[in-house]
Amino acid sequence: MRPSINRPPTPNPDEEPEKELSIPEIINIKLIESGEKEKLMELLRERLIECGWRDEMRSLCRAYAKKKGRNNVTVDDLVHVITPKGRASVPDSVKAELLQRIQSFLKSVPLDAL
Repeated sequence: MRPSINRPPTPNPDEEPEKELSIPEIINIKLIESGEKEKLMELLRERLIECGWRDEMRSLCRAYAKKKGRNNVTVDDLVHVITPKGRASVPDSVKAELLQRIQSFLKSVPLDAL
């Protein structure tokens, strides 16, 4: 069959076997489908605000922008510089709470669904 100019050729199932999803990919899909991922994200936002992490990151961004000059800083620059500091400064209590919630979710999901 000749490929059409208007559409790509239909893939041949014999040529490309369907890729099997990994366990983390399956878990992510289950979290999204159940709505649990959004709940976890909201919990994380709340906890980071409560512990002052968000304000600390905002201060680091402002200090970096002031040092480099406000017009000389891009969002990519800020992400590159602040991300390692941000990840390292998330309180262990917040990490533990999220881990507990994820573990509880995984226990509630049938094993055959994973």
